[in-house]
Amino acid sequence: MKNIISKLKFNESGLIPAIVQQFDSKEVLMMAWMNEEAILKTLDTKKVHYFSRSRQKIWLKGETSGHTQKLIEFRFDCDQDCVLLLVDQTGPACHTNRQSCFYNLVKDNQIIILDTVN
Repeated sequence: MKNIISKLKFNESGLIPAIVQQFDSKEVLMMAWMNEEAILKTLDTKKVHYFSRSRQKIWLKGETSGHTQKLIEFRFDCDQDCVLLLVDQTGPACHTNRQSCFYNLVKDNQIIILDTVN
């Protein structure tokens, strides 16, 4: 797994952005940050881990909420500075209890909330 890490380009804080999609519908669920440890834990356990910038520690998605993410595929982009996680999401992905974090639509200079809290 270290060979995978060596291919990735982390930022000056040792982090890389992770875009998360539901594997079957391809719905974009969220964006979070990962560091080397989070990636290694994710690849090893197939349970998605992230790095919390506010708490400065690794966290397992769903650890407290039960809204887990099972890793289906791990990809990275052509510049090697962003990862894409295809997951099987259990429950809402967003901490607001919505399926996706991307529920704010800007249309005609207005903000439209696309869905409601589950």
